Amino acid sequence: MLIATLIAADRLRAGDIATARDALSGVGGIPGVAEWIDDGLAADIPFRRIDATAARAALEGLIPMVDVVVHAHEHRRKKLLVADMDSTMITIECIDELADYAGIKAKIAEITERAMQGELDFEGALDARVALLRGLDESVIERCREERVRLMPGARALVGTMRRNGAHCVLVSGGFTAFADQVAEAIGFHQAIANHLDMESGRLAGTVRRPIVGAQTKKDTLLAETERLKLDPVLTLAVGDGANDIPMIQAAGLGIAYRAKPKTAAAADGRIEAGDLRALLHLQGYPVREWAIE
Repeated sequence: MLIATLIAADRLRAGDIATARDALSGVGGIPGVAEWIDDGLAADIPFRRIDATAARAALEGLIPMVDVVVHAHEHRRKKLLVADMDSTMITIECIDELADYAGIKAKIAEITERAMQGELDFEGALDARVALLRGLDESVIERCREERVRLMPGARALVGTMRRNGAHCVLVSGGFTAFADQVAEAIGFHQAIANHLDMESGRLAGTVRRPIVGAQTKKDTLLAETERLKLDPVLTLAVGDGANDIPMIQAAGLGIAYRAKPKTAAAADGRIEAGDLRALLHLQGYPVREWAIE
């Protein structure tokens, strides 16, 4: 059975649910009785006759400050989470912030944006950006971690709740181990996979160790962990924001675009724009009383 899960960034009202039900009816769907996950915060609307594509087109962006994700009711609580880091589990793009210390943030941020939009090859863009950081003192990484890295709201609650309910959680980043290892530990991921920055005499060498962790690595990690854990693929969840997240998002049982670039949002099963990462808990049917403490 398909359901539309409505998740409010602030307050979900009965009128919002009625609006969503009317929209489903308007494209030929037959909505059932809505059920609250959390009163005033999140609710499910079951429906039949139309497919997920038609329902998503009718509902996404319909209600201000309310995310709507269309998905299957069965197996909604996932047992594997594979997540991107930059602008997903943390609020920044680490390489852009490192570039700020070198005085070239605007130049590197432009390349980052184009790569995340899918306009540039990810590996080539990463090489080009890291080359521009050559000579930056290694100590700047620690300074950047302390001064700039902030966890995305809801990150700890998401991973903590899923782990407590038996899920395996993996952080896979096209960023760098110098950030990802500590971020993964702070949030509670089981493991982290990321790129390694080469160093020379205490300074960035301007190169990245091979093989580069990019789109294929992210997808391969999801598939390998699914096989290792002997999971039905439907029990997997992937979340990210950039074009290099698209393959893993499409390979997951439920692929979510989080405040994502347009190409990524279009490729995903659903998108979260209004809420934070705790929306992924409501999406899995976890009421607030079952959440791990943030």
